[in-house]
Amino acid sequence: MEFRLSPEQREMVATVRAVTQERIKPRALKFLDGTFPWENLKDLAEIGITGMAIPEEYGGLGLSVLDTALVVEEVAKGCYTTAMALMPQLGVQTRILAQYAPEELKRRIFDGVIRGEYVLAVCMTEPHAGTDVANIKTNTEIKGDRAVINGTKTLISKVDEAQLFVVFTRVDKIAGREGIGCVLVDRDTPGMIRTGRFHTMGGEHLFELTFENVEVPLENLVIKGDGLKKLMSAFNTQRCLNPSISLGLAEGAFEEAVKYCRDRTAFNRPIGKFQGMRWKLAEMYRDIEIGRSMLYRAAASANPYPDPHLAALAKMYCNEMAIRVTSEAIQVHGGYGFTDEFPVSRYFRGARYGTLGGGTTETLKELVGKKIINDFPHDGFLGMGNF
Repeated sequence: MEFRLSPEQREMVATVRAVTQERIKPRALKFLDGTFPWENLKDLAEIGITGMAIPEEYGGLGLSVLDTALVVEEVAKGCYTTAMALMPQLGVQTRILAQYAPEELKRRIFDGVIRGEYVLAVCMTEPHAGTDVANIKTNTEIKGDRAVINGTKTLISKVDEAQLFVVFTRVDKIAGREGIGCVLVDRDTPGMIRTGRFHTMGGEHLFELTFENVEVPLENLVIKGDGLKKLMSAFNTQRCLNPSISLGLAEGAFEEAVKYCRDRTAFNRPIGKFQGMRWKLAEMYRDIEIGRSMLYRAAASANPYPDPHLAALAKMYCNEMAIRVTSEAIQVHGGYGFTDEFPVSRYFRGARYGTLGGGTTETLKELVGKKIINDFPHDGFLGMGNF
């Protein structure tokens, strides 16, 4: 069996790589303080990237999960912060709105997203409910033609920049998974208060938001019931884009390590001439190629969302692989690798996020383990190992 990107995909990746390497990567260092990379987002919008996940009838490109994964991977090679800034335009919040939002909401917001002017924040995590989304406490009460939100969300990205917030909430205090819904909130809505701010080792800021009697029109209630099932289906897209960043960071670090092994000399010869360094590169390359195969297979399974277990496996592997590869790239660089001036330290900082967001490694192992116990065939692997 052979898997190849189409000529159109190769052309798209080449275009994104040129923009990333020529414009985005040279600016990467200045975003370590939490500054939002608006200029990079505009550069990507100019070539249509911010509209990739939006259906064509709303002016977007309507491209596949695999296409978006390829782009996120390429951007992450140049700048982790920019890849994270791009995620809302390509990830779960945009795809949920595209599938479930009322027509008038789509018409109102998608044009700004396509132009790179609108950023969408997703609000799921709460102080006492991260992975356990079914137990969120934030509640939306329906009062006539209004929806009133109360509760607290934490570790929310893009709060200072987002124009729209996709908030997952309980509806009318209905208990359990069935009570989860989703509401869209404009940034200037009264009662939405920033109550905490955290600077991450990757460079971006995360925030805590409190909703105190926040009122929105009833048409902003995007999902009213059975929202957890819909959320988790869409979230499998995130579980392909998150490891796309991990893969891109690993590739970027590997490219820097290869350059350094060719250019740096010790004992009168390039350090790449030493077996120890060549073996490091061989192992890094092996791990990247395994991760690429797993991720592309998971992303290609989307219809419209990726297979949950393939996505979980890809995320588990790529997240952990990126930590190993970026750490080894620092080791290749020696003391220089520990400085901000060399990109490998930034790649390592960004890689550490992967196992935490979009479902922790431990949660995904449990998901896959349950699948194995319940469904693995008694006669063993069949074909490609699907079951």
